[in-house]
Amino acid sequence: MPMSKTERVFAALSGDAVDRVPVSAWWHDFGREWSAEGLAEATVGAYRKYDWDFIKVNPRATYYAEDWGTRYVQADEPGKQPVLIEPGVSSAEGLRRIGPLDIHQGAYGEQLEGLRIIGRELRGEAPFIQTVFSPLAVMSRITGSTKFVQKLMEEHSHELMMALKGIGETLAVYSRACLDAGASGIFFATVEWGSADNISLDSYDMFCRPFDMTVLEAVREAPFNVFHVCRNNNHLPALLDYPVAAFNWDVSGDGNPSLSEIRSETSAAVMGGVSHENTVNRASPADVAKEAQRAIIDTGGRRFLLTPGCSVDPQAPEANLRALVQVPRS
Repeated sequence: MPMSKTERVFAALSGDAVDRVPVSAWWHDFGREWSAEGLAEATVGAYRKYDWDFIKVNPRATYYAEDWGTRYVQADEPGKQPVLIEPGVSSAEGLRRIGPLDIHQGAYGEQLEGLRIIGRELRGEAPFIQTVFSPLAVMSRITGSTKFVQKLMEEHSHELMMALKGIGETLAVYSRACLDAGASGIFFATVEWGSADNISLDSYDMFCRPFDMTVLEAVREAPFNVFHVCRNNNHLPALLDYPVAAFNWDVSGDGNPSLSEIRSETSAAVMGGVSHENTVNRASPADVAKEAQRAIIDTGGRRFLLTPGCSVDPQAPEANLRALVQVPRS
């Protein structure tokens, strides 16, 4: 008897036998992600179109920073990311303004309403998780500059860590509210700070790990927390103690570990297997199918969820997405 989507996903996360490997993908809808209703409509619409086994909600990447005074606007051109108008912090002195927020107001409140709408639409049909950037990644969106944050690490580490404490506390409360709104967990993303190209492991342990844990400990009981470690040359092998149900990363990225390497070092599930950039966005349906099949073989189809390694291009060929979803079902 076929499993339900929820049964399939949670069996995969637990390492139990599944009738087929769960599959999903996600991308931005830059035109509709500026309201709770628009985000929910785009999210549920993509889910229905491709019949995903679960939903990774993919909100605008700026919402985390907006309530701290950062101003972004929608780009004039379709398919383009939001444009920074005014950073929330442009000096070390500005870090003093970064403290805990009321997450039921503003952009965070809008996101919670979007989750409630998604939950009402799904009615338990499939699990969904909300994207939450790490505190340091939120700081990059508040300042609008990775390089400026790196400078703050070197010259104003105490002030930066106090601001990160406020961000972490806010995200912890917000992440719990996401669960209350119907999400089964969070998709916790390092963005640029998962890469050795941007931060050393020693600096990661100082400026990321303590504040990451504030967030993850707040939702430890959630069954579907995912840790997404972005970019090339990632620090994932040193972060496998993070308390999550699954790890997601780009296995095709330069210097990144394979699915089997990580799977052998953790009892958590692994999620990914197909290159978003080189395969889903640019290659043929046959290439997508071949890469997906290889990922299933490499993992034995256990403790594995088939997805791209990161968000795909909104203009990715529909045929490639359909090829991805068909591999576990063929």
